[in-house]
Amino acid sequence: MSRPPAAGRERCATRAQARGDQMLGTAFPAARLLLVEQPHPWGFAGLRASRFDAATALALEARGRAEGVRVQAIRRPGRSSDRAQRRWAIIDTRAEEPVLRWGKFTDDADLLELPLDGSLGEPDPLAHYFVCTHGQHDPCCAAHGRPLTAALAAVRPGQTWQVSHLGGCRFAPSVLVLPLGLVYGRVPPSAAADLVAAAEAGEVVTALLRGRVGRPPVAQAALGFAHEQLALPRCRDLSLESTTPVDRGDVVVRISSPHGAFDITVHRQRVDAPGLTCASPGPSWFVAHHPVAIESAG
Repeated sequence: MSRPPAAGRERCATRAQARGDQMLGTAFPAARLLLVEQPHPWGFAGLRASRFDAATALALEARGRAEGVRVQAIRRPGRSSDRAQRRWAIIDTRAEEPVLRWGKFTDDADLLELPLDGSLGEPDPLAHYFVCTHGQHDPCCAAHGRPLTAALAAVRPGQTWQVSHLGGCRFAPSVLVLPLGLVYGRVPPSAAADLVAAAEAGEVVTALLRGRVGRPPVAQAALGFAHEQLALPRCRDLSLESTTPVDRGDVVVRISSPHGAFDITVHRQRVDAPGLTCASPGPSWFVAHHPVAIESAG
């Protein structure tokens, strides 16, 4: 279980923002997701540390790892209540037109029989917003995530969820937008309406972008940079073609766009930084991904 920072110690989100930690390239690498509704508190391990059956959660997560599916706990904002049926959702963000599919379950063990290939579930055309509020994993997620959840729920009440650990706690509040597969960080509650408007238009808010899930970190950084540099805000306008390391620090990422193919050079830099999470205030490091150039590949 994570512990709150000692009195007088800065929290990880405050430290990261003061350092100017680069957000681009920090979305998680899994492209396929299974979201499991589990109300009431979650412990450090999320679904495994909740009222969901622990053995079933372990088996479900092991099956997910074997099939390349990331399992996340979700719940509605506000006071939790016990319901006979809960919801699950599944998505493959690599699809040309990703679709979030929803179903219902009664017993936890029912999910062990659920196909993870997206063949079941009702397709949902709406955008949904999953805000990390997993305070037992890191206090910053709850402290910053709850106000953002409330702001998004005020705009899209039926499409806003709390979600377990998304990674990158120091960028709290983080929100996963599906079906676009975008992760945003440091999202102020005042930006909720703009974030919703962009999502419903299929567009990217580059100033808050951490990356697209399911892509390598260098590709996430390159895509975010290209959206801005090419003035192409729609997700569907850009796709990854290849990544080519050119030396120990630089990678050339080729992307396709309506204007043709482009090569983006991304510089990878090791950054020594203490306290990447509230629970681990000691020395640590991360790799920052800095896009430095873009040129036509033609």
